[in-house]
Amino acid sequence: MITKGINHLGLTVRDLDQTTAFFTELLGWKLLARDDSYPRTTVSDGTARLTLWQADRTAPMTDFDRKTNIGLHHVALEVETEDDLKALAGKIEAWPGVTMEFGPEPLGNGPRKHMMFAEPGGIRLEIIWAAGQ
Repeated sequence: MITKGINHLGLTVRDLDQTTAFFTELLGWKLLARDDSYPRTTVSDGTARLTLWQADRTAPMTDFDRKTNIGLHHVALEVETEDDLKALAGKIEAWPGVTMEFGPEPLGNGPRKHMMFAEPGGIRLEIIWAAGQ
């Protein structure tokens, strides 16, 4: 193989400041870069790196629909323990602008568990506890 993984994932968001705060304040990611001339930020958890781009506020925005949009379906992040998943679920549900799809529940037949939600900028996220799998 000539490639060796994903360098970063670029996502267009409804509100750059809200989404950046979600990743840095709630999830504890590090802000690596900000460029207000071409509104974007780059955030990382030390493994994954996302570049967040501000959608054009002068044009109508269309919310993501996982069944009709081509491209990104969701971003899945992993936590180390089931307790981490449960604790994070409570924080995420309380975060302004989050739309919960479902809280922690078994993934398939388990024991893995996951939850799905849209962060304030409209990106659909999944958090997974992989149960050692």
